[in-house]
Amino acid sequence: MRLIIGSRGSKLALWQAHWVRDRLIDAGFEIEVRIIKTTGDKLQAVAPEAPLPASMARTVAEAGSKGLFIKEIEEALLAREIDVAVHSLKDLPVDQPAGLAIAAVPQREDARDVFIAANGKLLANLGPGARVATSSLRRQSQLRALRPDFVYVAMRGNLDTRLRKLDQGDCDALVLAAAGVHRLGLAGCITSYFTPDEMCPAVGQGALGIETRDDDSLARAAVAPLDHATTHLAVRAERAVLRRLGGGCQVPIAAHAIIEDGDLRLHGLVANLDGTRIIRARAQGRASDPEAEGGAVAADLLRQGAGEILASLG
Repeated sequence: MRLIIGSRGSKLALWQAHWVRDRLIDAGFEIEVRIIKTTGDKLQAVAPEAPLPASMARTVAEAGSKGLFIKEIEEALLAREIDVAVHSLKDLPVDQPAGLAIAAVPQREDARDVFIAANGKLLANLGPGARVATSSLRRQSQLRALRPDFVYVAMRGNLDTRLRKLDQGDCDALVLAAAGVHRLGLAGCITSYFTPDEMCPAVGQGALGIETRDDDSLARAAVAPLDHATTHLAVRAERAVLRRLGGGCQVPIAAHAIIEDGDLRLHGLVANLDGTRIIRARAQGRASDPEAEGGAVAADLLRQGAGEILASLG
């Protein structure tokens, strides 16, 4: 009845791991949380303009941009050093290593993105040349469509680091995922929320992915009660879009699904980097077949020319 949870060491990652830990303890398990440092964590400590050390560059190339925050954790899971891995679902590649599976997706937090300005000004009230920090190409491309007059600043680091840099005047505003801000009790910092139509969220944003080994029936049974069926179906649809398009977190692809009364509504988006071309597609269908809806949205995006955009990003 003892399980080891693997997690990154950031404040947000530990909040997520401890949320899972507390529920497993309530179910009668003895739980240890083990911190595993990932390539993504090491990368955040490198200045954006600095060259990467050769060993890190090789690891980045092997992991791919979508695996930077999970590769070492999945390796520990496969090596049986941990029993359960807790991830931000948006960090998980759509195709997992053989022998691993997403055993549970708890109920989703707010999937939207938020705007945080140092002076509390709304997006519309910031003047031309305002420096807005986000390293996400998905966010940058959609923001450029709304405000091409801003200067967009790449910024690495965890949530605390980014908020501190905002306070220090390194930028005039941040764009972040609402879920992380909420989970760390910092909702009071939020200036405004983007609607999903203004800024379509990342695939899986706001959701957790609890990963286990396929052959570990104890761990799978332990986390199964944490699964929220509606959230799991919604993110399956979103991930189906990403799988069909073949993109990762460094490509401006977005998808957001909601389920009401058994119907799934899915919005997908592909954009070029400067925000001058944004392609959208929508579908509505049965929640019981999320992959079909995701495939339909991806096919529509490709029919409209999304493949040309993705090919240009190389």
